[in-house]
Amino acid sequence: MDATDKPSDRPPEPAPQTTDFSTLFDFLPIGAYRSSPDGRQIRANPAQVRLNGYDSEAELIAVMHDIGREWYVDPARRAAFSAQLERQGYVRSFVSEVYRHKTRERIWVSENAHLVRDAEGRILFYEGTVEDITERVRAETELRQRDEIWKLALESTGDGVWDWNLAEGVAVMSRRCLEMYGFAEHDLRLSPHGLDQRTHPDDKAQMLRDRQAHLDGQAPSYVNEHRVLCADGSWKWILTRGMVISRDAQGRPLRMVGTHTDITQRKEAEALIWHQANFDALTGLPNRRMLRDRLSQHMLRCDRERLQLALLFIDLDHFKAVNDTLGHEGGDRLLVEAAQRLERCVRATDTVARMGGDEFTVVLPELHGVREVERIVQSILRELARSFHFGDEVAFVTASIGITFYPGDGQSVDDLLRQADQALYVAKDGGRNRFGYFTPSLQIGAQLRARLANELHGALPARQFSIEYQPIVSLATNRVHKAEALLRWRHPQRGRMAPLNFVPIAEANGMIVQIGEWVFREAARQTQQWRQRLDPGFQISVNKSPVQFHRAEDDRLRWLRELSTLRLPRHAMTVEITESLLLDPSANVADHLLALRDAGVCVALDDFGTGYSSLAYLQQYDIDFIKIDKSFVAGLAPCSKDLALCKAMIVMAHQLGIAVIAEGVETQVQRDLLLEAGCDYAQGFLFAQPMPAEQFEAWFMQAPLARP
Repeated sequence: MDATDKPSDRPPEPAPQTTDFSTLFDFLPIGAYRSSPDGRQIRANPAQVRLNGYDSEAELIAVMHDIGREWYVDPARRAAFSAQLERQGYVRSFVSEVYRHKTRERIWVSENAHLVRDAEGRILFYEGTVEDITERVRAETELRQRDEIWKLALESTGDGVWDWNLAEGVAVMSRRCLEMYGFAEHDLRLSPHGLDQRTHPDDKAQMLRDRQAHLDGQAPSYVNEHRVLCADGSWKWILTRGMVISRDAQGRPLRMVGTHTDITQRKEAEALIWHQANFDALTGLPNRRMLRDRLSQHMLRCDRERLQLALLFIDLDHFKAVNDTLGHEGGDRLLVEAAQRLERCVRATDTVARMGGDEFTVVLPELHGVREVERIVQSILRELARSFHFGDEVAFVTASIGITFYPGDGQSVDDLLRQADQALYVAKDGGRNRFGYFTPSLQIGAQLRARLANELHGALPARQFSIEYQPIVSLATNRVHKAEALLRWRHPQRGRMAPLNFVPIAEANGMIVQIGEWVFREAARQTQQWRQRLDPGFQISVNKSPVQFHRAEDDRLRWLRELSTLRLPRHAMTVEITESLLLDPSANVADHLLALRDAGVCVALDDFGTGYSSLAYLQQYDIDFIKIDKSFVAGLAPCSKDLALCKAMIVMAHQLGIAVIAEGVETQVQRDLLLEAGCDYAQGFLFAQPMPAEQFEAWFMQAPLARP
C-alpha cells in the first residue's frame, strides 16, 4: 500500500476463494451457501439457487437478506437452528419444512452448517449445505401411513402388532400387544430381549430356531407357537408370525414386522379334545387309545434295553348285578373307586387304563420277575374284594385277571391284548376272583371259538341243527307226557356237537336269538303233532337264553304269535330259564316273563340250587317248575347230605305250589329216593337218552308205562 494510503475502518474482506474451492462449491449436487454473521447470504451455489426457484445467484442474494426470516415454515425451527449453531458451532442433518423462496412452495430440507471464527473467536461467517428431501419425507410419510393402516387392520382382528428394528435392537409394540400381556405402554420389559426371557423354557429353543431360520433366509416367514409369561404371572399361548421387510446390501436383516395372536383358548380347546380322546371321562384313567400308545412305547423300550413287561386284563365280577341294584349312578361311583384302588396297587411307572364298561387294563413295564407281577395281582384282588360303601349302601365285587408277557408271549399290541383277554376268559371260567396266565393252548382254544362263531352263521341255513327230545317221567305213575327239547349241531367236520360247546359262543355273537326262535318253532310244531298222536296233554319244554330276554318287544312276542298260529292251548309249552336271569331287574326280563305267563306258557327254573335264587324271586315270577340240578342227584344215597338238600328243595317248592323235576337220574336208587322224598318228575339216562322225534315217538309207543 502507498504511504499516502490511510488505514480503513472497514473489516477486512474475506480472502478470495481459490479456484479449487469455487469449483467444488459450484458443482456440489446439493445446495451450498455462505452467510455473514448478521444473516446476509454472501454466496449460493447453483443447486441452492435452483432449490429456491431462481435462475441466478445474484437474484437469490438480492432478495434473501435473512435466511431465517422467510425460510422456515415454523419460526420455532429457526430459533432451534440458531441456538444449536451458536451452542455447538455446527448443526448436523437438521430437518425442517421450509418455503421455496420464489414460489412459496413448501419443501422439506436437511441442513448442515458450521461457524467459521477468527483467531480471537469472532464469527467471520457460517456456511452450510441444504438438501431437498421432500420426496424422501413424502415416501416415509406414506410408508408410515401404510404401516398404520395395516397395523390398524391387524389390530382390528384382535392381534397385537410389533415392529422390530434389528439394527438398533428396538421394537415397537402396539397397544393391543401390550394389553395382551397386561403391560403398560413403553414398558421396558417388552423389549425383544425381554420377551425372549418371558418365553416358557419348554418353548424357547424352538422359537429361537424358527426365528433364526427366517432371519437367515432359510424360511419364507417366521411362524411359531409358544407360551409367554404375562404381567399377572399367568402363561398365555401366542401364535407369532413375522417377516423381514428390509435387508442391507449384504442381505443382513434390518427390519422385521409381525403379529402376536392370543391362541390360549384354542390351545385349551385342543388340550381338552386331546384329553377326551385319550382319557376316560368317568375315571380320568387313560382310555384304550392312550393305552395302545403307551404299550407301544414300553414295547420299544423293552426291545432296546432287553426288558420285560406284563399286561393285565381286569374284569369286575358281578358288576352288572351291582349296577342294576344301585343304578347307573351307583355303578359309576363304584367304577371310580375301583380305578382309584387299582392305581394304589401299582407302581408310579405303571399304567392303569379303562377299556370300557367294567374292564380295566394295567401295563407293568420294567419287570424283573414273575413274583413282582403276582405281588401286584394279589394286591389288586384283595383291594377290589373289599366292600364298597356309598352312604347307606354297600356293594361287593371281585376281579378276574388275565396276564400275558412281552416279549415272551406276543409280538404286537394286538397280540398282547388278545392274549390277555384269553387268559381272563380262563380266569372267569375257573370260578372268578382269580388270575390266569396266557398259554399257547389258550390261543388254540380262542382260534377254535372264533372259527365256530363264524361257522354258526351258516349252520342254520345249511340245516345242520337238529332237536332231540328227552322224556320227563312222572315218578308217581311212570307216565310220560313231558319232554325237554335239546339242541344239537352236526358239524360238517367235527361231527355231533353238544350245546355246551357252541351255545356260549352263540350267546356271545348274538346268533342264539335266531337259533332259539328256530328251536321254539320246531318244538311247538312237534308239541302240536304229539298232542294229536301221543297224548292230548303232552308238553314240551325249551331252554331260553338270557340274551333272548333282552330283545325288542316284537321279538319277544314272536313266540306268542307262533303259539296262536298253531292254536296250541295253555300249558302246552314250558320255557326253561336259569336262576341268574331272575337277578336281572330290568323291565325287559320282567315284562317278557309276565307276557309268557299271560299266554299260558309255563316257566321252569333250570339247574336249581346252583345259582342265586331266593323265595322272593320264586314268588314274584310265579314259577311252575324247579329242576333240581344233576350235581345234587348224582350224590343221592340214604342219609346223604345231597338227599337232605333235595328233600328241603322239594318241601320248599311244594309249599309254594311249585312242581319239582329232578335232572340226571341214572340209577334206580336215585329214582326211589326221589320218589320217597316226594319229587314229582325225573329225567335222565335211567329212563331214556335224548333222541330224535321219530325215535322218541317209537320209544313212547313201545314203553308200556309211558302211555296213559
